[in-house]
Amino acid sequence: MAPEKTSDGLDNYAFAVDGIDRFCELPENKNGSDNFSEEGDSNKLAYCVTDIPPWYLCIFLGIQHYLTAFGGIIAIPLILSQGLCLQHDGLTQSHLISTIFFVSGVCTLLQVTFGVRLPILQGGTFTLLSPTMALLSMPEWTCPAWTQNASLVNTTSPEFIHVWQSRVQVLQGSIMVGSLFQVLVGFSGLIGLFMRFIGPLTIAPTISLIGLSLFDSAGMNAGHHWGISSMTTCLIVIFSQYLRHIAIPFPKYSKAKKFHTTRIYIFQILPVLLGITLSWLICYLLTIYNVLPSDPDKYGYLARTDIKGDVIGRAPWFRFPYPGQWGVPTVSLAGVFGILAGVISSMIESVGDYHACARLSGAPPPPRHAINRGIGIEGIGCLLAGAWGTGNGTTSYSENIGALGITKVGSRMVIVCSGFVMIIMGMFGKIGAIFTTIPTPVIGGMFLVMFGVIMAAGVSSLQYTDMNSSRNLFIFGFSMFTGLAIPNWIMKNPTSIATGVVELDHVLQVLLTTSMFVGGFFGFLLDNTIPGTKRERGIIAWKKDHQNESDNTLESDDVYGLPFGINSCLSSFTWTKYVPFCPTHKVSRQDHTPSSLDSLDTKTESNKGDTHIIAGVAL
Repeated sequence: MAPEKTSDGLDNYAFAVDGIDRFCELPENKNGSDNFSEEGDSNKLAYCVTDIPPWYLCIFLGIQHYLTAFGGIIAIPLILSQGLCLQHDGLTQSHLISTIFFVSGVCTLLQVTFGVRLPILQGGTFTLLSPTMALLSMPEWTCPAWTQNASLVNTTSPEFIHVWQSRVQVLQGSIMVGSLFQVLVGFSGLIGLFMRFIGPLTIAPTISLIGLSLFDSAGMNAGHHWGISSMTTCLIVIFSQYLRHIAIPFPKYSKAKKFHTTRIYIFQILPVLLGITLSWLICYLLTIYNVLPSDPDKYGYLARTDIKGDVIGRAPWFRFPYPGQWGVPTVSLAGVFGILAGVISSMIESVGDYHACARLSGAPPPPRHAINRGIGIEGIGCLLAGAWGTGNGTTSYSENIGALGITKVGSRMVIVCSGFVMIIMGMFGKIGAIFTTIPTPVIGGMFLVMFGVIMAAGVSSLQYTDMNSSRNLFIFGFSMFTGLAIPNWIMKNPTSIATGVVELDHVLQVLLTTSMFVGGFFGFLLDNTIPGTKRERGIIAWKKDHQNESDNTLESDDVYGLPFGINSCLSSFTWTKYVPFCPTHKVSRQDHTPSSLDSLDTKTESNKGDTHIIAGVAL
């Protein structure tokens, strides 16, 4: 995901590194044009992927990456709290927030060290959110009515604890089993087989329906006070769209220039965080001056910042998340099948992220073994997220890839620092508790922007296809419409599925109420069965946009080889050349198993658009 081009002559990057005269050239694309900036100087990196910046710069940029991913990561436990019956239990919400930050940090370190080894951050994924919410909406997991009433909820009672823990446990088990599929696909090299049959007409409805299926959650949260939610939305839009080219001077010190000022495009880097913080502060002021109603039955009460009680005071200063902290995971067959649909979407997105990250960090295109290892490590990350009980998995974060183009620092050591920052933040319980006091309408305003851009990001993959074709119009329109109509009807008629086998009924219930699965299934089926040319389906345009060589060169080994001398140890064994995830793995030119998006077999109808679904979080 390259930074956007501007026509006003402004450099479209938000952090200026002064006093550095050593730059790395970004790889040029095939047609010789610059996809990453509008000026020649902004096509240079201050630090390449293998470089190590000064420690203070690593810490600063690591914190910035953490803040960039903040909006997307924190949104997931806040959405899940509704299905887990935790709307009125701020302390447990804070524990979920701390846990997902902690696990995201651990998975980031694993990915940078042993995975694809690119400067790519890991965090919660929205692709697993749709199937998990579909599972929790089943009759047997519907929240009891008394849990929706704050006056009836005793958060310390065994009955209430059992209600939410039983739901977390079934999510844990389903995610852990489903993630094994991703581990298998990654480490076995089967990711290429999936990429052969998946194109923009499959991806577009799949990703778009993730955002569309969450409209009810966004509207419900925003509707508690439309004034506050509208203010939050307007602030995020103003910061991200109208003020993104406004540079704010900040003091800086360097040996060459001593104390001086440097311009930082702060609105472009952190629009969501700034919008939430400002709205949050206004709600706090309206609360302490009693402008907002104190009666729980009156409109606007949920905009107050004190309704969670003394959750910050009750939260521990230090809390170490651990696997199985919510109890022994249980497995739901329906949940596993739903998670599989989300895992496949996550894998497709991540392969595109790897290539975008390589281009923006000055690295050569990722070879086969690196992509296989990256997908496998992401599967392990989902397994760890399930074991720790985040209620979600992990995936590569696209907005942080965009931050590489903004900062012009492509060093993976910065992402290592960011991983440690997330781990440390996840262990301070009061930090997670602070986030739970964000008023519900503020969250709803953020969702209105976030989910809308996620939907648009899915539609953007259609740019590679011929949308003047009646074939493509039919496939996309039919997939989108059925992806909305069928889940809506099933949810209104939950007893309509009665095959006589209870387990099969549950599986069908979850899959058919997951818009992402229904739309993606029809898009996949129709795109691979209805006759159409490669140009019409978008294969030629898409492959041309991603055409790069990905041989195992010396430079590639420097970037993607395993650390701690593991490479040299493996090179002494001949059998490692047959292992798909080993750096010594060699593939002949006749073997068209894709290691990258560009190496797809030209005889196969395969394509994929740049579906960076989380990029909308940071806009």
